[in-house]
Amino acid sequence: MENSEYVAPSVNGEIQIAPHMPPQREVHVGDGVAWLTKANFDDTHAIVTSLPDSSELPALGFDGWRKWFVETSALICSRVSQGGVAIFYQTDVKRDGAWVDKGYLVSRGAEDAKSACLWHKVICRAPAGTITFGRPAYAHVLCFSRGLRLEKAQAFADVIPRLGEMTWARAMGREACDAIAQFLVKHTKTKTVVDPFCGLGTMLAAANDHGLSAIGVELSAKRAAKAKELKFAPVRAARQG
Repeated sequence: MENSEYVAPSVNGEIQIAPHMPPQREVHVGDGVAWLTKANFDDTHAIVTSLPDSSELPALGFDGWRKWFVETSALICSRVSQGGVAIFYQTDVKRDGAWVDKGYLVSRGAEDAKSACLWHKVICRAPAGTITFGRPAYAHVLCFSRGLRLEKAQAFADVIPRLGEMTWARAMGREACDAIAQFLVKHTKTKTVVDPFCGLGTMLAAANDHGLSAIGVELSAKRAAKAKELKFAPVRAARQG
């Protein structure tokens, strides 16, 4: 899929438009939160990300991580434009025998940013009926916006049956990323997808496959280098396999 116009990604939000250009990808090495506070976005930018688990930020402690998680969710929802969207992919985790509901934590941050939930989907990480313990057999995908609202005809399935190919253990699945990209192309003004915690770049690669440019931020230089180059088989071929 090719866009009729190309919106060049930019850290400072300075948008350059050129006709018939292919989707582009930028990956920056650095802290995603610090980067977000300096970036500027308009309705053609969507933020799609998965926030780190407490195990990835041990220095904060669990209570500090919860506070960081809610505040970062609020920051993301406040940074997208009034008509833009912020989408979160999150998997719950069990700690001391109790579930940590990351969908709830994201929603708390979104509420603090006065951002409404447009949809909340469930993606199967394992076949229905599978018994799991440390992590559930599903993941949350939640979409928020302060100004955009969807019509009834824009609805799509609430349960996505397969996670799809994963580039690493903490990655967003390929089919999950495809579903998000399809929504962005069909129902928003998005031309550039931003992932401030991009890991190996699954969402960036999927965005490019759907004709969208992408910007990623990753603290690990090694992962950032891989995120710049990650490519998948064409969408149709991947689905037939």
